[in-house]
Amino acid sequence: MPAFITVGRVLFSVLFIVSGAFKLFDIAGTAEGIAAKVVIPSALMGFTTQLEGLTGMPTSHMLAIAVGATELVCGVFIALNLGARFFSLVLAVFIVAATFYYHDSWNQTGPEARNNMIQALKNLSLIGALFIIAGIGRPRTSETVGET
Repeated sequence: MPAFITVGRVLFSVLFIVSGAFKLFDIAGTAEGIAAKVVIPSALMGFTTQLEGLTGMPTSHMLAIAVGATELVCGVFIALNLGARFFSLVLAVFIVAATFYYHDSWNQTGPEARNNMIQALKNLSLIGALFIIAGIGRPRTSETVGET
């Protein structure tokens, strides 16, 4: 049984590893998508302005790097089963935020609303799988050698 869990965890992680890598390889495109959907709250404007001054990058570019890195790093660590519980919960929070900002079917009508509802349901399934990974975590030593 542990072999199935390992293979499943690795295959599941590929989605996040590839998605994160694509985002990092196309920072400008990712930043453009973020800028179109994400509105920075006014309470954080002073902070984001300071960060923009320090980095020389707009907030959308910094978020694009953070999003790509989050997906890539969490995916790799889950695949390797290093901190899988923690990183699966980080990804679950990330997916909730992404669903809220990118698949807001409640603000849309027609085919666009249906498509985003399907994407939101897919994300709900991913969150469920991440909760399973968080629940399983690293197997105990006795489980890995086949003892009961």
